[in-house]
Amino acid sequence: MEQDLERSEEKVELSESKIVELEEELRVVGNNLKSLEVSEEKANQREEEYKNQIKTLNTRLKEAEARAEFAERSVQKLQKEVDRLEDELVLEKEKYKDIGDDLDTAFVELILKE
Repeated sequence: MEQDLERSEEKVELSESKIVELEEELRVVGNNLKSLEVSEEKANQREEEYKNQIKTLNTRLKEAEARAEFAERSVQKLQKEVDRLEDELVLEKEKYKDIGDDLDTAFVELILKE
């Protein structure tokens, strides 16, 4: 019986030491879990910040695209106006040349009449 008692006490000691080890392991796992929860919360906050940044950047992109389209339309209108003014200038130069030619002819005729 004493041997049984000794074996039982040894088993109890082994079991108690295993319990202590398991409790320590449980504390470590608990601490790791807390760290993971904190990391998850930080990651969630960063994710929200990134989503907000993406939303802001998308809005800015759409605004920039709208401004670019407006600028392109303005450039096209201005180019048409420049083309029209250039055509008008060519016509006015031709008129000026014709008037100059007419004056030259008139001067020649005046000189010949005298």
